Order: sequence, then structure tokens, then C-alpha cells
Amino acid sequence: MRKSLLISLLIAVGLGACGGETAARDEGPLVVATTTILGDLVSQIAGSEASVEVLMPIGADPHDFQASAAQIAMVNRADLVVANGLGLEEGLQDALESARSDGIVVLELGPQLDPLLFRDAMEGGGQAFEDPHVWFDPRRMAVAARLVGEGLEAVDPSVRWVARAEAYATELEALDQRISDLLSAVPADRRKLVTSHESLGYFAQRYGFEVIGVVIPGGSTLSDPSSGELARLIDVIRAEGVRVIFSETTQSSSLVEAVASELGEGIIIVDLYTGSLGEPGSGADTLIDMLTTNAKRIAGALGA
Repeated sequence: MRKSLLISLLIAVGLGACGGETAARDEGPLVVATTTILGDLVSQIAGSEASVEVLMPIGADPHDFQASAAQIAMVNRADLVVANGLGLEEGLQDALESARSDGIVVLELGPQLDPLLFRDAMEGGGQAFEDPHVWFDPRRMAVAARLVGEGLEAVDPSVRWVARAEAYATELEALDQRISDLLSAVPADRRKLVTSHESLGYFAQRYGFEVIGVVIPGGSTLSDPSSGELARLIDVIRAEGVRVIFSETTQSSSLVEAVASELGEGIIIVDLYTGSLGEPGSGADTLIDMLTTNAKRIAGALGA
């Protein structure tokens, strides 16, 4: 990788790393993505012209994933590392910072996608933390696709990555309208969400919903709700007349089930794909399929 190309990338995406040279590979650049969601995003652009490796397995919770020594070594061999940032990959932060300091180009997408603050911060209830769950807004992910295209073109200008990225970004923008159409079945007075943790803020903002409560507070899945917090959540659910709680495939549903049990009969638990894509054949094994499946499940649960 020529130094001038690296400098161009740093200017384009606002990264602070200083670059080194990466040996060329016959199979194209090595791109390491942190999550399955970002792995799909990169793969849709890269096709067979790059080697794409994903650190997290399907079903892993990004908030508590820890990389192996072999995976960290792979990060340090990469031409480009694509990460979410905004504190999502809590267990990878040291590895990503170390790679960056060694000259590996680490492209953190979240900070460049107009991040939201968590609901509690917006309501003045706590410190202002930015919400990392940017992938629930297809239009933000269209911007992310374009950033990845620019990053790939900077490390390997032999392929028209930017044009590929633009084509995929257009698909994501079309997805946004399809999701809006799916959700049109949900009346305004039912657009209230209760979720396992604070993951649907971008979805709510984009499509006119309100997150009225979460089982695990604080924006991460690693927190433990107190009995008082759970009691207040139950009071809110009853007061708002909510009958659906959305659980997540990357987490145990035990706390959600306990809340539902306390509320009594008539409460429905619906699983959503949040921090990870689904297994092949699940209907959520690409980013586009995952967002579509989630929208269908939300519309089906709240629109009936």
C-alpha cells in the first residue's frame, strides 16, 4: 500500500492513524470486519475481489465478545479493519487501538453516521453516551457502504470499489422505503417499543416509534437491572398498555420472560435479530434480510 494512498484514506474518513506498508496479496486486500453485520456490508461491496474475515461468529453479542490471539494477529495483518465503534465492541477496543497505533487502517463507521444519544441521555437522565446501534437505519448504512467503498479504493485502487459501494447503498436506500411500507400497518397509538436492551433507538427515530422501556438499562447488554428498575419498567408497560416485549437473539430471554410473567397473561415475546445476523436460511442472514425480517415481526406483533 503506497503511503500517498493511506494519507488519502485518512483524510477521506477522518482517521487519526499513521500508515505503514501492507504486502500485496494475490487474492486482493484482506479486510477484517468486527461484526457479522459489518462483514455482510463489506462482502456485498467486495465480492470475490477481497478476502473478508469476520471476527464475531453468528449469534455473538458484540458487547461482550473477546477475540482470540489468532484473531488479533489477523487484525494486525489486515489491509483494512472495519469496525462499528461508539463503544459497541467493548472487548475489542484494546486490540483495535493497538492495531491503529501499529499503522493498520481501522475504519470506525459509527462516529461518521450522525450518531444519536441514548434515550436516557436525551431525556436528561444520565451522561451523554452515543448509541452504537447505527445499523438499524438503512440510510445511515448506505452512508457506511460508501465509506467502505472509499476505504477499499484507497488501499487497492485496481478495483472500482466506490461504484460497487454506490450500487449497494442504493439497495439500502430502497430498503428504507420497503420497511416504511411494511410498518404502515402499525397504528400511531401502538408504536411503542419495549426491548431487551437499548438497541432500537435508530429504528424508532427513523420510522416514528417510541422506545418506552428496556429490560437491561445503560445501552450495553452487560448491565444488571435492579429490582427497582424492573418494577418501574413493569409499571410503565402497564400504564402504556403495551402487550409486546421484543427479545433479542444474541441474549438470554430469561429476564424478558420474568417481566412478562410478572405482567401476566396476554404479553407476547417476539425475538428480533439485533447484534448479529441469523444462521443461513433464517431469513436474517444478510443485513437487508435481517432488517426486513425485523420489520415484518414488529409490524406483525404491533399491527394486529
